[in-house]
Amino acid sequence: MPWIDVDDADAIEPEDVMRFDHAGRTYAIYRSPDDAWFATDGLCTHEQVHLADGFVMDHIIECPKHNGRFDYRTGEPRGAPVCVALRTYAAKVEGGRILVDIPD
Repeated sequence: MPWIDVDDADAIEPEDVMRFDHAGRTYAIYRSPDDAWFATDGLCTHEQVHLADGFVMDHIIECPKHNGRFDYRTGEPRGAPVCVALRTYAAKVEGGRILVDIPD
């Protein structure tokens, strides 16, 4: 499947996250402090809350409901109560646009 066009790269500040909905699913798109791009499933694996409403610091996304934390680069849990990893997706910027590789 081709890369999916998400938005203009300027739509996300460094060390921030945005919500992206595509084909009935929600994703979270991240811009790291060092200007790298990442994507994960958009809902917390603990309570299905939108991660884009959470807090980003360094390479960690903190869920807004129970403060569970994930490393958004790998999807791995980094703080209770979450214990199930997020699925991750390749992300990049080309021509000033954020692109995400979302498999069928």
